[in-house]
Amino acid sequence: MDRGDGEISTSNWWILRIIRCPFSPRRRRRYTLRRKTRSPGAGTAAEYNLGPTAVLKNALDYAYAEWSNKPVAFVGYGGVGGSRAVEQLRLNVIELQMAPIRSAVHILFPDYLAVVKDGKKLSELDHLNQTARQMLDQLAWWTAALKAAREESLRQAA
Repeated sequence: MDRGDGEISTSNWWILRIIRCPFSPRRRRRYTLRRKTRSPGAGTAAEYNLGPTAVLKNALDYAYAEWSNKPVAFVGYGGVGGSRAVEQLRLNVIELQMAPIRSAVHILFPDYLAVVKDGKKLSELDHLNQTARQMLDQLAWWTAALKAAREESLRQAA
């Protein structure tokens, strides 16, 4: 999705499917190259034992340098909409020198029931659409601002 000067990657943390096994050198290069060339965008954060999953935390920690000075937003689900996991992740990404977006989408249990029991789609839930728009607007602004700041920093270093 393109909003202005920044590209928003809403990949679903593709690394989660491969991080369960040790990284081969090929996978390590591919993962760090993707992090280096893209802004993190929006990631899904499942809440597990009142916090984020270990797999997601490991994926964030793994590519420390590649995350630096990039924005990130979260879509949380589980427990109380994943809010505890998202709050912990915000603290973690600040230490990775990332800029967490204030707005997040929290998929609560009633939203889950509306999908499972009533056959609705998440896109039909207006409150989720509204928060998603706010989150993506903030993410687009921060993506453009931090991209410009990174480019300026590179120009000054040259």
